[in-house]
Amino acid sequence: MDETDSHLWKFQKELSSGTVSLVLLGVLARARTPMYGYQIVKRLEQTGEGVLSGKQSALYPVLRNLSAAGLLDSEVEPSITGPPRRYYRITPLGRRVLREWSLAWMATRDFVESILIE
Repeated sequence: MDETDSHLWKFQKELSSGTVSLVLLGVLARARTPMYGYQIVKRLEQTGEGVLSGKQSALYPVLRNLSAAGLLDSEVEPSITGPPRRYYRITPLGRRVLREWSLAWMATRDFVESILIE
């Protein structure tokens, strides 16, 4: 890994840590039914073009933190094919927070683009 690669890795790590919660709320807000962790990971892989690849295990603590904050509800259901699964769904508070975070994200994105694209 050369010096540029290490800087890119650090930047991507910092950037993803600030956006994972937003993305998880967004996925669950669009879900028609509650989703368990592996389903969420697969959805992110389908739409994320590798942006979060290799970070799947990091999603589970974030899901727990969002639940603890009251932004997600979860319940465990038995599975006939393996261990029980924890299903997550966004709460009304989570939807309100998602709206605010989305506005903050768009303002930040627009600002960064205005600087980089000049």
